[in-house]
Amino acid sequence: MRRREARLDRRVAALLAAKAFTEIRYLAGDVRRRSEDSSSDEDLDRIRFLADLCHNMPGIAQPRRWQQSRRGASPTSLEQAMAKRPMSWIWNTSSHEGRAWMLAHIEQEVRTWTPPPLLPLHRKGPAPMIPRHRAGVLLGRWPVRAPAGRQPLSAAAHVLKALDTDAVCALHEEAGRLRLGLGKGGPWLRAHLDPDGVHYLVPDPADYYWPGNPDGRGGEIRWWQCTALLRMYDGEQVSSMVSVLPETFTALPSTLPRREQLRLVHLARATERDTDLWGRDHEAECDPQLCGYVAEATDNPPPAN
Repeated sequence: MRRREARLDRRVAALLAAKAFTEIRYLAGDVRRRSEDSSSDEDLDRIRFLADLCHNMPGIAQPRRWQQSRRGASPTSLEQAMAKRPMSWIWNTSSHEGRAWMLAHIEQEVRTWTPPPLLPLHRKGPAPMIPRHRAGVLLGRWPVRAPAGRQPLSAAAHVLKALDTDAVCALHEEAGRLRLGLGKGGPWLRAHLDPDGVHYLVPDPADYYWPGNPDGRGGEIRWWQCTALLRMYDGEQVSSMVSVLPETFTALPSTLPRREQLRLVHLARATERDTDLWGRDHEAECDPQLCGYVAEATDNPPPAN
């Protein structure tokens, strides 16, 4: 049943991509200006709507073997849902207009298709450690492994470090100042972290951020994408990502026993709720009297990745 639903989702994605391209081609044509009375601005809005709605569908339509972005990490609940129903994200994040457009085409040609269920909620707290991970902790195996064909990180990266709030904010400030790509924190982050909390940091690059890959600016990635396990002011632990230079990370003190480091690496990797999701939930009650944060017009919760 699951395989059939996944195949139908891929068929639907291919159909909708083709329909969108056909409509965009029509809207972009010059001949229709002689007979239609819609404005060019309206056509551009429609083209943008279709492109936003369908730009990921060719990737869904082409079957491919699912691969984790990090070797050895357990798949998240969202990744599991997407494996079962590849159309889950597009369907659940589309507007009413987008869903209506999709259904109008689907109902004509794929009558047995049913919309995916709601996306799973990101659980608070980490997922339970699976037996393979518990065995790795007992045997002292470092969880962060290199992608196939790439060199592993140096021994200096096989460490998890405990940081105070000032140190976490300093790392985010350095990442923003040097434009490393991940980890803009600013006043929002400092205001919402537990000022007396202990936070944890470990180099844990996704395959596409592995050192040596192109950085998009003509060079190679030379920083380490680190997973951070942060304690917020309400006591909840959430995950985040920040770019850290190897020399900056190496200079941080390391005080935790090895087995505790291994346990915490798995904990950080298994924590699905990140600063962005925590910030969305907190937004309605965010008040200077509660958390001491005074919002500015340009401030937003920092993305986790």
